[in-house]
Amino acid sequence: MDKQKVLITGGAGFIGSHLAEALLAAGHDVTAIDDLSTGSMDNIRVILDNPRFHFVCDTVRNAEMMHVLVEKCDVVYHLAAAVGVQLIVDDPVHTIETNIHGSEVILNIANKFRKKILLASTSEVYGKSENVPFREDDDTVMGSTKFSRWAYACSKAIDEFLGMAYYEQYGLPVVVARFFNTVGPRQTGRYGMVIPRFVERALKNEPLLVYGTGKQSRCFGYVGDVVAAAVALMACPDAAGRVYNVGSTEEISMEDLAQKIIAMTGSKSEIRYISYEEAYGKPVDDMMRRTPCLDRLEATIGFRPRTPLEEILTRVIEDKKRNAKGEWL
Repeated sequence: MDKQKVLITGGAGFIGSHLAEALLAAGHDVTAIDDLSTGSMDNIRVILDNPRFHFVCDTVRNAEMMHVLVEKCDVVYHLAAAVGVQLIVDDPVHTIETNIHGSEVILNIANKFRKKILLASTSEVYGKSENVPFREDDDTVMGSTKFSRWAYACSKAIDEFLGMAYYEQYGLPVVVARFFNTVGPRQTGRYGMVIPRFVERALKNEPLLVYGTGKQSRCFGYVGDVVAAAVALMACPDAAGRVYNVGSTEEISMEDLAQKIIAMTGSKSEIRYISYEEAYGKPVDDMMRRTPCLDRLEATIGFRPRTPLEEILTRVIEDKKRNAKGEWL
């Protein structure tokens, strides 16, 4: 791939910072914009001195700023979003406004300057569907509007509709990537992400809080694999105008995950089961399984996940141990 000027929205976030590092390592120039509401300067500390990296602290809803940044770039990775069940439950207005209006702004400007764009979506858009494994063209099954967590799923579904509308109506090259529980170093458990939350508590010998029955299962994709897939999709001329599941198919229940993390950390932690209402302060709807079909991703870019869960957990545990000592990569 020729050297490009890349814009990453949400570039100081967990996935965005890893993407920035990968693109810089490949020789590209990278500009990241982030309002630091959930992102962190710590995430991009190791690349701040790179002369090919530029950081802008602002929101994607600032159309004037986005106009300037998009005009100067060759491609856009739109990762900026309000994410995490805890944040969504606590601040649903922020979730809806950030996700929908932010995408409206970036897609409108990307279309004006004809810039290829990757739109980051989520496995949440499948809702409560039980048609596992999930395929990109499957029907979605959304929960009731009385549960604020579905605001995130619905807002990202609207983002997808809007992205596909720009592709169909204006021919804008839009790629939609539905990320499935991306994990790895630098991820915080602050907004409900389960692996960093479990690891942080296990290292302190604190009880691991498993919500509900613990029988619900997830598949965790390593951030390095997810970033590689996103970059490959953007480099593929045939990827535009379609939705792609991106993640792993290795499934594990939450109680088994808790037990595995306790064993791998040598922790004295116990597992404590609590209700969703106790965890979030209000009733929260959930789904039992969330497993992707990756056939379309493999057919398009020849990609399958490379990092097994055991290795992912090892890397997260090492990262959390370094952070506890005040060390940074």
